[in-house]
Amino acid sequence: MTSHTTFASHGMSIERWTKSSRVALGSMAAMLALLALAPAILGAGAIDRMTALFIYVILAAMWNALAGFGGLVSVGQQVFFGLGAYFTIRLADAGLDPFLSVFAAAVVTGALSIPLSLFMLRLKGGEFAIGMWVVAELAHLLVNLDRLIQGETGTSLISLNLYDSGMRRAAIYWLALASMAALLGALFMLMRSRAGAAMQAIRDNEEAATSVGVRVTATKRLLFVLAAFGIAVAGGLWLATATTFQPKTYFSVQWTAYMIFMVLVGGIGKFEGAILGAILFFVIETFFGGTGVWYLIGLGATALIFSLYLPRGLWGEIERRFDFQLLPVGYRLKLPGPNKIKWEE
Repeated sequence: MTSHTTFASHGMSIERWTKSSRVALGSMAAMLALLALAPAILGAGAIDRMTALFIYVILAAMWNALAGFGGLVSVGQQVFFGLGAYFTIRLADAGLDPFLSVFAAAVVTGALSIPLSLFMLRLKGGEFAIGMWVVAELAHLLVNLDRLIQGETGTSLISLNLYDSGMRRAAIYWLALASMAALLGALFMLMRSRAGAAMQAIRDNEEAATSVGVRVTATKRLLFVLAAFGIAVAGGLWLATATTFQPKTYFSVQWTAYMIFMVLVGGIGKFEGAILGAILFFVIETFFGGTGVWYLIGLGATALIFSLYLPRGLWGEIERRFDFQLLPVGYRLKLPGPNKIKWEE
């Protein structure tokens, strides 16, 4: 289908792109090009923080894909974050280059998520959410049994020491930037495809989607595996920045809590919302992360306030008030007349 289909007889049109969305896409491409130059301009501390931001965007986008677009709310996505880091350690110890290990580990984690989905996607609603948390705890226990990991003592990605610190920092930054751009691009294209429309139909009404021929289980599995792969990439990249792997840190439920916070604040089910939420979380962490337990209390209170008073999230409110979209993944029906009303499908 073309981006703009006109129904001349009724004076209506269906559009997928707006002027603002075309400008936004070009601006994002230019911004990515500028960000690629950052290691030559910014200091070490700034590069590390920007790398963390890219990882947060990946985490938010993947959880939003699963819950916001697919309706699969999980409190156990830290299982893929932890496995991404764990398999990176394992593959690097086997002799694979540590940077290649990050992505090979994500492939392994994504492959493991396929048989896992055969069981987990049978669960609905709260059962799925808690079931994923149980899987995360089981994976944590199994990883602790690996002698290489030494239980909760953990180990380090020693092979990274072969690289100069400056070159290593820049390489991790570029890998995080490229991974973020690639995963966001893949998710955007997926959500604008027929599979993406099917995912949102399942989220809204699974029985209705089934009745019109949507392959519910296969569609859910596609989203489940994509989210697992993306979060595993984030886990491997985080390990590369920290170098130290301790199971209790990487399999902590706080990672999923962060994902939920970013998506709720930014706007669940909104492509732009996950990105905005990650940026806001990054800013809050940068300025208040050192306050200890009060920082976590503040995050929880903020998430509660947004759930009660701004359930659409920040981007959802912007979209509702100003009819403004930057990266639309659905269709919009445009009616004729001076006071045009648009609905997003």
